[in-house]
Amino acid sequence: MSQLLHLVIGGRVRDPQGLDFVDLSALDYVGVFPDYASAVEAWRGAAQRSVDDAEMKYVVVHLHKLLEPGHEH
Repeated sequence: MSQLLHLVIGGRVRDPQGLDFVDLSALDYVGVFPDYASAVEAWRGAAQRSVDDAEMKYVVVHLHKLLEPGHEH
């Protein structure tokens, strides 16, 4: 079974409803994780640290879908 890599990043967004990051050079790279469960755990921790700042947003990026777009997982 291959790894299903996930990236967790966060940063200040223009609109809390969207994904338009204000400054890409200031993104917080939380890390790359071998599965969705560990990525969500890292995302949750990072998001909770910034819970009082509505303009900070953390996301999980499914890297495996970018690396193998035709591969179903």
